Amino acid sequence: MTQQNLIQACSQNNAVAQRELYNRYSGLMFGICYRYAYRKEDAEDMLQEGFIKIFCSIISFENKGNFEGWMKRIMVNTCINYLQKNKKFAEIINIELVQHLEVKESNIASKLLGKQVMECLRMMPFGFRTIINLYAIEGYTHKEIAGMLGISEPTCRTQYIRGKAVLESILIDKKIIRSTNDKLEWMALLNS
Repeated sequence: MTQQNLIQACSQNNAVAQRELYNRYSGLMFGICYRYAYRKEDAEDMLQEGFIKIFCSIISFENKGNFEGWMKRIMVNTCINYLQKNKKFAEIINIELVQHLEVKESNIASKLLGKQVMECLRMMPFGFRTIINLYAIEGYTHKEIAGMLGISEPTCRTQYIRGKAVLESILIDKKIIRSTNDKLEWMALLNS
């Protein structure tokens, strides 16, 4: 079934088409949810909620943009709403705990696998992890992120800078990178 036919059938609440859409995109969408979730179970809940929203609003998709991008945006918003609803952003404003960290240069000299960086990202507090996901991976602006999370734009920028410093410290502690004097753009690996 073509994507266009699949979308049309899903907009008519065709259960077979909905199952096929889920099977076709659930792996990709789960990857998005997993980046935001602390536990696999949370990611599964986010995925389920996201697909419910996709199925409920698929009739509004007008084939004017990328369907996969449209679904990703719904999934990201679902993840943010899930975290807010479950009070996962409590630490986003409390940045005093990491004020002792020095903001480090974002260049690192060793070759890294994106998977290693992503696993280290998952070790971070929700607030930092979410802002890095939204900014560095999803491509939202600080202004958009601030609106999504209900924080000020300067707080968002500060959280991003400090989040990068925390991630870099984790990478150094895990001996994935050697020091902050290295020269590889490790942040670019988040998109790989």
